[in-house]
Amino acid sequence: MIDARTRHLFPMGEKIRVENRSRDESGSKRVFESTPGSSPRRTPGPGGFREPSRRLAPTCAGTTKVKGARGFTLLEMLAVIILIGIAAAAVSISVAHGLASARINAAAGELAASLRATRTQAIVHGEQRVFEVDTNGDTYRGADKRDIRLPKGLELSVTSAASDQSGGQIARIRFFPDGSSTGGRITLRSGQREWHVNVSWLTGAITIFDTAKHT
Repeated sequence: MIDARTRHLFPMGEKIRVENRSRDESGSKRVFESTPGSSPRRTPGPGGFREPSRRLAPTCAGTTKVKGARGFTLLEMLAVIILIGIAAAAVSISVAHGLASARINAAAGELAASLRATRTQAIVHGEQRVFEVDTNGDTYRGADKRDIRLPKGLELSVTSAASDQSGGQIARIRFFPDGSSTGGRITLRSGQREWHVNVSWLTGAITIFDTAKHT
């Protein structure tokens, strides 16, 4: 375009020859002639009249189509869901077994602590103390005379001296002032696992034995 400031440099009616640097298909240059203030006029080349090529701007950014993209099929989605379900079930079973094992370990630890407290009372007071176990009610009683019930799902059995058993329901383990005892074993059972709480007759020492860790 020629504005008012540069119009005096181009007298009206004088033609200006403009060469387009682009070439047509035949290889010749395209030439335009124009008069100041008017639109350029095309002159034919060897290939005839051709409009200059124009580059179209994209209509919308970010709408480029990616070739080869595809979604998931129904079978693939079902397979993923099944695998997630199997993994969740395995984790839940493992967690459940871990919680059950921790609960039984805690119960065995509390039972052993009650036995030790009964032995300590016998030593401190210089008198015999009795630890009682009710195998039918799944309860035990120490020196504090409180009945403590085992968690559900645990089976209780006692091996002790014949003189300390009455009718096969109540079993006793006696502790003496010197720390010794009549000895015995209290077994906690959950499924195929067993925990043995052993009481030494000579020293009265109490130990816990988990059979699953020694098989």
